Amino acid sequence: MPLYVKELFKSYGKTVAVRGISFTAHEGKVFGLLGPNGAGKTTTLKIIATVLKPDSGSVFLNDTEVINDPERAREYISYVPEDAGTYRNLTGYEHLTFAATVYAKNEKEYDEFLEDGIKIADLGDKIHDKTKSYSKGMKRRLQIARALMIKPRLAVLDEPTAGIDVFHAINIRNIIKDFAVKNSSIVIVSSHNMFEVEKLCDEIGIINEGVLLKVGSVKEIKGNSQDLEEVFIKLAKGDQTEPQKGEIKG
Repeated sequence: MPLYVKELFKSYGKTVAVRGISFTAHEGKVFGLLGPNGAGKTTTLKIIATVLKPDSGSVFLNDTEVINDPERAREYISYVPEDAGTYRNLTGYEHLTFAATVYAKNEKEYDEFLEDGIKIADLGDKIHDKTKSYSKGMKRRLQIARALMIKPRLAVLDEPTAGIDVFHAINIRNIIKDFAVKNSSIVIVSSHNMFEVEKLCDEIGIINEGVLLKVGSVKEIKGNSQDLEEVFIKLAKGDQTEPQKGEIKG
């Protein structure tokens, strides 16, 4: 069943962060929210992941109304915030065994979860080191592994390759795409990186100032343009700055 997001509004005091966002994300696909910092991407993901309640609107997954029944929805969802942390005195292996213990229904599933987690994290012998010794990129790979190893129906990943070097970013993107297809799962990611979105996502939504400007496949969004940056600038209207290649200023 697809994920349906309908007319989400969310304000922080007098600041309106999300203004009527609606989209549908499909099983076996990666849907990306593309926009500058402060555009409303993280707020939208937090609502979908049951971390925040919107002022109005609805989110449906597996016949579950996510906003009104968050406990049931969490049975199907994994979430990695952009600023996700780790327990510094636990090893990477201990993080993964903890997740497997919580989510596995039997010993066979536990073994499968743990094996997949170790493979996704790709930390080698470092998997047995305490995470306080890890780089930001190593921690990020562990967080992604912990989220995907349990095979959620919906994985919500905020800036999934933040802090990861090019080699491992490519690997993580491939893992995310393969995960969605093989498990018929829905993956929602956010990014301000044009190149990453184009390589990773089946469909994207361009968001700015809390408004979803356009939704479609990368091909549909780009139209006759060769560059997503040009499309964003045209849609945003009035942004006279020149973004760096592959990235939106904000």
